[in-house]
Amino acid sequence: MSDRGFISRLSKEERDLHDEKLAAAEFCRVRGVAEELERAVGGLLLRQPEDVYGHLANHFTNLSAPPRISRLKGREVYDARGQLSIETEVLCIVCNKEKSMSSAAVSSHFGPKETSLDWKAKSHKRADHVMTAVQWINTSLNNVLKGQNPCDQSEVDHILSNFFMARYLEGKDIWDKEKEERSSPGEPEVVLPSPPLAHTKDKKSADKGKKSNVTEKPFPRAEPPEPVLPGSLAIGSVSLAVAKTGAQVQDMPLYKYIAALKNREFHTPVSLVTLLSCGKNSPGKLSLLEEVILIPKAGQRVKQIITMTLELQKEMMRIINTSTKAGATQAILCDSGAPAVSYERPEQPLDLITEACTNFGMTLGTEIHLAVNFAAPELMDYSKGKYEIATGIFKSPDELVDIYQTLISKYPAVVALIDPFRREDIDQWEKLSSMIGDSCSLLSDITYKPNAPPLPGVRGHILKHMNETTVSDLIRITSEQQGSVFMGTTCSEPCSDDSLSDIAVGLGLDYIKLGGLSGAERMTKYNRLISIEEELAQQGILVSKEKHPPLMFIAKPQEQSTTAESSQLPAPVSTEEI
Repeated sequence: MSDRGFISRLSKEERDLHDEKLAAAEFCRVRGVAEELERAVGGLLLRQPEDVYGHLANHFTNLSAPPRISRLKGREVYDARGQLSIETEVLCIVCNKEKSMSSAAVSSHFGPKETSLDWKAKSHKRADHVMTAVQWINTSLNNVLKGQNPCDQSEVDHILSNFFMARYLEGKDIWDKEKEERSSPGEPEVVLPSPPLAHTKDKKSADKGKKSNVTEKPFPRAEPPEPVLPGSLAIGSVSLAVAKTGAQVQDMPLYKYIAALKNREFHTPVSLVTLLSCGKNSPGKLSLLEEVILIPKAGQRVKQIITMTLELQKEMMRIINTSTKAGATQAILCDSGAPAVSYERPEQPLDLITEACTNFGMTLGTEIHLAVNFAAPELMDYSKGKYEIATGIFKSPDELVDIYQTLISKYPAVVALIDPFRREDIDQWEKLSSMIGDSCSLLSDITYKPNAPPLPGVRGHILKHMNETTVSDLIRITSEQQGSVFMGTTCSEPCSDDSLSDIAVGLGLDYIKLGGLSGAERMTKYNRLISIEEELAQQGILVSKEKHPPLMFIAKPQEQSTTAESSQLPAPVSTEEI
């Protein structure tokens, strides 16, 4: 009997079932299902695993289609300071099911500098930014990234950057009109008075007592701030969330995933730890020293650095609590995770650290060095054209040059200064560099102006991951700006996200600054650094920093001959350059 005759005798239900079986057989034949079943069963018999179905599941999972982004989910969260921020969750289709892959949040541009007069306005502004970011993620970005390969980071970031630029151009006309209408009352043109006699007495003694003929020069206005587009947080958080998803899909830690994108070897960056905070939010009058940062000797592990710093801080607190010699009346824990002490003069915190090192048996300037973050742009009083370095005490940019030179001469262990001036004070950057450049490095924060012309004398750059900065942007910027120091914002960071440590290792940076040793948002990142370091050491792929020292400082003239004679030894910290 022919097949046609046999089928004609079947009922409609039986014929439909027969047709379904034929279609299924053809479907499996075209896709080679039978052959793969044979391979799976063959491997099963060969290995005879205890978990039979787990083995089969793994076999066919490896053959499954690569995950594709199915959906983005944006939501409001609170950062380490209890302020609104944004978090992005990436969902992908994996084995025909939607699965949550990863989530990420980045720091916002809103810092901790709000005063009691403007905190309400800034809170409303922050809420508007976060609300816009949530809308972007759940609508527009969700649509443009749906179906994208999460492992194609460059393509995802290209889409994000194009989206951001389109939104930026939409608002540019509005910003330009507002800029024309705004008179900038907080940043007027100011004519500086002639330098005081104390700063001209080293010229001609015959001029002493005579009226200065120095021509008054206009005070350089502040560069216009980069406009922050509402919703920009969405770009950075989506980029990081997609990078974490790509790392998960490829079954590798985030730092290795980013390192593969940049083609870098592995080493953990040296941890720069905040020892003291003395900025505008500290209890004392001193504002000039935003923070004093410990720079450990090259080759130390993260655990060693943390242990040493904690012991040093204990000795510092003991001195503060038992002596009035240091001039401190109180100490509080500030946003940076380090103690903020009440001081009036910039020498006092450095004297405290020097005394603590001596008591602790540690050689300051050999075993550890110091960096000072002045954050000077925040201290400028534009009505006077001077920096308010302490409550009621104002200094001109030229006077600050003399203060810095004196500090470096008195405290040679200070080998790096961060943001000692505004970007606009070009002459002072150049003047200070010519005075102290042989023994101290100048660093500038380029977070908001990564493409700005380089400042004279600057050897290193501070970079933060925030707002619309994508992972691809970080790779590009750190490739172009050699000597970058990756810095946590210390104030608007996500509470439990440790991605910052992975990013720094993946980018191959020499230094990372996470703040002080207090607060879950910071210690989570320090612990992640320790974990990465241990993992790389166990795998035998950890590059020793002694063999490849970071370029933090240039060699001092008196040390160059010694360095040449001891070329087989690793260079000391004070001879490294950013």
